[in-house]
Amino acid sequence: MSPTQKHELNPLSSPKGRFTPVASGAKWSLLLLLAINLFNFIDRFVLASLVPEIKRQFGAQDWQMGALATAFMVSYMVAAPIFGWLADRYNRWVLIGIGVLVWSLASGASGYATGIGMMLATRLFVGIGEAAYGPAAPTILSDLYPVEKRGKILALFYVAIPIGSALGFSLGGATLHMGYSWRTAFLIVVPPGILLALASLFMRDPRRSLGNSPAALKKLSLSDYKAFARIPSYVFNTLGMTLATFALGGIAFWFPSYIVWRHELAGIVDPTNAQAVKDALSEANGIFGPVVVIAGLLGTIVGGVLGDWLRPRYSGSYFLVSGVSMILAFPLFVALPFTPFPAAWGVIFVACLCLFVNTGPANTVLANVTHPSIRAAGYALNILIIHALGDAISPTLIGVISDLCEGTGQVKGNLDAGFQAVGVTILLSGILWIWGAKHLARDTENVERQLAAEA
Repeated sequence: MSPTQKHELNPLSSPKGRFTPVASGAKWSLLLLLAINLFNFIDRFVLASLVPEIKRQFGAQDWQMGALATAFMVSYMVAAPIFGWLADRYNRWVLIGIGVLVWSLASGASGYATGIGMMLATRLFVGIGEAAYGPAAPTILSDLYPVEKRGKILALFYVAIPIGSALGFSLGGATLHMGYSWRTAFLIVVPPGILLALASLFMRDPRRSLGNSPAALKKLSLSDYKAFARIPSYVFNTLGMTLATFALGGIAFWFPSYIVWRHELAGIVDPTNAQAVKDALSEANGIFGPVVVIAGLLGTIVGGVLGDWLRPRYSGSYFLVSGVSMILAFPLFVALPFTPFPAAWGVIFVACLCLFVNTGPANTVLANVTHPSIRAAGYALNILIIHALGDAISPTLIGVISDLCEGTGQVKGNLDAGFQAVGVTILLSGILWIWGAKHLARDTENVERQLAAEA
């Protein structure tokens, strides 16, 4: 055992009372990765918070705005396997630093876009930058923390999703509220991103301190990628995440616009009055941001803690927690179009809480059923699949359905139709996760057995 590690005796959660290693520097790594993940989602969702304003200035249609989200996801999912391969071989912190720098500069460039075409190009580079970070970050944490702690640790890491998303929404809303152009919101995120990129370059990849140098790692072939298909838990988890991502990615992108659209439909906002629409968008972001923070934070933490707590009692706990939460969220989502504001905010809050519960458990499953030597590749393949078949499609699909459906008077489109068309996958994801629960114990034990044999 390396002297750079400290050990904790935890006979209750560790198999056969073995020592479970937590590498030194783990907390600093977690804090930095958490901060980076926070800005990751700020950069993603600041665009969603400004869709009506950008659409108005560029004279774009709903499908074109949805294509901006699709462009980001396409580059992200295509580049992720490449960076996953690199992350299994080279210094992951260097890759993360490069990725953060690229996406921060590209996000700033979005603020200088003169049309949809240029905005599309900048979002492509944001996706490439985030692809360098996505597969590497959770594998670093998986190297630093043992299996019985990963549920809570990854849940803590992924609380950046609701908080960062909400800050992205709030940043866009606050920028408009203070009278600034929508372009300012994209420029604000650049300096913090550059600082985080520089900080990453001073971190040490834990593979070396754990005695697992990149040179000793397995060289991946096509057959290794096919091997993921022979891990039932990996397959069920990826399918469940794909269906959830399909619904949530599209809905999250359009939600501030949806709130404004609902207000226009109810006659609260005049759709022909640009300032009224801008004020309504600012207000929607101002409310939706805190709702996502509180509900998402609670949901993510509850999911991670509950998954770990149930694990000694039920071997498929991570799947069970994820599946039940999605099934509970589905009727709330169905009820949303029929619930008037402000009561709808209560429905949105509870639905968001349920939808975020799976974040920690689902990513913990990926870590637990893949060998460390190919774990980054496993995450990268998962990223490719869930986005290629998920939110690379749904934002544009919602926009197309909205454009095709007849509006009411001066109110254009029908976002309700788009939302309900993709929302059924929330229920299907829950069913798949519960279905896959019976495989989790065996697949986790297989990895632990391999590691014990190699020790």
